[in-house]
Amino acid sequence: MINFEEELEKFQPSIEIDQVEDAIYNVGYEDVADAVKELFRELNAE
Repeated sequence: MINFEEELEKFQPSIEIDQVEDAIYNVGYEDVADAVKELFRELNAE
């Protein structure tokens, strides 16, 4: 049987997830709508 407490203690998030998390929190978007608006702005600027 799986010991969930033991498995949680072993858990380490992948580096990519940490990088994405940092990028999301450092951008300052309030919500997903802000991120989508910025994406459209960047696409229209090209």
